[in-house]
Amino acid sequence: WLVIAVGLVRAYLAKGSYHSLYYSIEKPLKFFQTGALLEILHCALGIVPSSVVLTAFQVMSRVFLTWAVTHSVKEVQTEDSVLLFVVAWTITEIIRYSFYTFSLLNHLPYLIKWARYTLFIVLYPMGVSGELLTIYAALPFVRQSGLYSISLPNKYNFSFDYYTFLILVMISYIPIFPQLYFHMLHQRRKVLSHTEEHRKSE
Repeated sequence: WLVIAVGLVRAYLAKGSYHSLYYSIEKPLKFFQTGALLEILHCALGIVPSSVVLTAFQVMSRVFLTWAVTHSVKEVQTEDSVLLFVVAWTITEIIRYSFYTFSLLNHLPYLIKWARYTLFIVLYPMGVSGELLTIYAALPFVRQSGLYSISLPNKYNFSFDYYTFLILVMISYIPIFPQLYFHMLHQRRKVLSHTEEHRKSE
């Protein structure tokens, strides 16, 4: 994720514009975000003490955005909303993996812990806004091209409308995002208040 961050900064400095920076980090984004599927397995095996359901939703929604929307609908790759979620993901993951690394080394700076449980307040809505706006921007192109849709009649007697599916995906954010957000707010209160009490006792 640091590679992606550096790629974004270098591309911005070279172009002098934040438009269409997606192309400068497309390959590493696909590689690292797809690799995050292992996190679901790690939770399922108990290697990481996180919720399998919440982790699966977060990872799968990002993989879906990366491949089934941004990669598949070329027309949205120049949208500013793509940069919005890429920047949010990148900052979030750099902080999160730094948190895990220092925790494993038993030397976790308070600043990283604070960032882990505070910056999401802005980064989560920023990322979700970018994701939803990108899916919304893809809708007309999906409808026009019939991308991934299966129409009747066919020998399997089965139909699938990808356009409608994308709308349902957008609607699914309504019940799921607040759960993730309030879960993190609860974690923030628990972790940071415990840290403050510990520091005061010292």
